[in-house]
Amino acid sequence: MTKATKLLTALPPPQRARLMELAEEVSFPEDARIFEAGGPADRFWVIRSGSVSLTQQVTEIQRITVASLGAGDLLGWSWLFPPYLWDFGAEAFSPVRAYAFEARPVLRLCEEDPALGVSLMRIVAEILAHRLEATRNKLMEQYHLHRHTY
Repeated sequence: MTKATKLLTALPPPQRARLMELAEEVSFPEDARIFEAGGPADRFWVIRSGSVSLTQQVTEIQRITVASLGAGDLLGWSWLFPPYLWDFGAEAFSPVRAYAFEARPVLRLCEEDPALGVSLMRIVAEILAHRLEATRNKLMEQYHLHRHTY
């Protein structure tokens, strides 16, 4: 598996500076639910410090962690795709500090600056491909563990 792409460091400096004009510094205490699968996705975050668990509900009572995110990682991509609902849940595994970005202003910026928009979409696509691979691997591990316990 390749090293995860970091959104802000992957953007060229002038584009990163324009995007950062829209950032708001936020924090989450340990164990805070940041969002739930199926909830409205209208923002994303770039983690500055701490750790976030992406979770998937596999049964009514069982939730598994499909990925752990840390400093520099993108949290949230569902704001880009209809129906604009979270695909996973997210929980602060430790105290988290992050940059928050509201989707609408970022999308307007991408329309105003198509080069930034293409760069941002290309980087998010790379992150999505990496996460999809990691999630698939995690789900296969869970499947094999579950299959061998019966």
